[in-house]
This record gives sequence, C-alpha cells and structure tokens, in this order.
Amino acid sequence: MARLGAYVAILIGIFRKHYQAGIESFEFDRTEIGEVAKLIDVAAPKNYGDLIYAFRFRRVMPKEISDTAPYGLEWIIENAGISTYRFQLSEINRIIPRSDLLRIKIPNCTPEIISKYALTDEQALLAKVRYNRLIDIFLGITAYSLQNHLRTTVISIGQIEIDEIYVGVNRHGAHFVIPVQAKAGSDQLGIVQTKQDIKCCEEKFPNLICRPIEPVSYLISSDSS
Repeated sequence: MARLGAYVAILIGIFRKHYQAGIESFEFDRTEIGEVAKLIDVAAPKNYGDLIYAFRFRRVMPKEISDTAPYGLEWIIENAGISTYRFQLSEINRIIPRSDLLRIKIPNCTPEIISKYALTDEQALLAKVRYNRLIDIFLGITAYSLQNHLRTTVISIGQIEIDEIYVGVNRHGAHFVIPVQAKAGSDQLGIVQTKQDIKCCEEKFPNLICRPIEPVSYLISSDSS
C-alpha cells in the first residue's frame, strides 16, 4: 500500500509539472520519475517501468489526473521513444470483454504435464491458447506460433515486448501476423499495448494483415468448457 501511495504521488507530480488546461498530450522523460520522487520526498521505485506498468494495466489513473480529462476521454500513458513517455487523451484505456457475446465451448486439449509445470499464470494461459488452437478457431485461419516474448524496438515508440506472435493464412491465401498479449490475475488489458503491437507489425511485417489478440485468464476456463 505504501508503494502504491508513492506511485500515485510521483505520477501526480509529473502530471502537474507538464499539464496545462486544454492540451491533449505531453511527453516526459523516464528520469523524471526519480527527480519528482526526490522533490516530494518519497521513495523512488527501483524499477521505473513498474510505475508505468501499474497505471497501464493494474490501477486506475489518480482522480486528480482523470478529473482534467474532457467528457468521454481518458488519460493513457504511451511510449514515445527510448526512455520517453507520453500522456495522451484517448477514448479508450482498458479493453473490456463484451458481456453480450456467446461463449464458445471447446474440449481442453492442453497436455496435463504442461499445465502442471507452467511456471507462471501467463505461461499457462499462452499454452492454453496454443494447444487448443484458439487463434485458428477465433479468427478462422490456420495459425502457427512464430516466436515467444519478442523484444524489439519500434520507431517513435522505443522498446516493446510481445508475449507471443503468430503468423497465419486463410483459405483465400491471405497472410496474417497475430501479436498475442496475455493477462492473468488482476492485470487488465490496455489500449496502449494493442496500439504498440499494431505499430510493430506494420513496421516489421508490412505485407501481412495484423490481427492483435489479447486473451485474459478468466475468459479461458481451466475445465473442458
């Protein structure tokens, strides 16, 4: 709880430093996290990136920040280059699954030994997606896992990581690239990561059709349904 309080105070300090009424975005440097922490006399995080991650995927934006957003818009934090971030107004922050869609029941084909020895919830989730051919079923294409945990640099964004990336083909011969981001536990899906994935695929695979996928653990049951 103390760490969360420090994160909130630091983020508000950075926002106050740059925000002016009416602006839609502003950039700040990664080093400002430590500078603001020292200025307001709170402990700086050992991993600066964890503060950014927390407000992208785990915590709501502090009320002092969210109250400045016009109606229908939210503040998000994007990558803006190496060691640089951008506060940006956006219509969407979290990606929320639609409750009006029907669930598709399929047999659970995940090998028991894989489920038993998966080291993290995220690994277990990616394994379920892979062994149950969920990309193929959901998108209606034949897909193949190309690489796990792809770390790369994207122009104007900086370094990103994609949990798993697939390539695929449909019955008309069109080729696809499918970046997959897994979220398990209390982590939530965010528009920032999806936008980064699309930008990466446009840059690295310009001739393929990009279809980003972001599964969450509570949407994929551990039983046979």
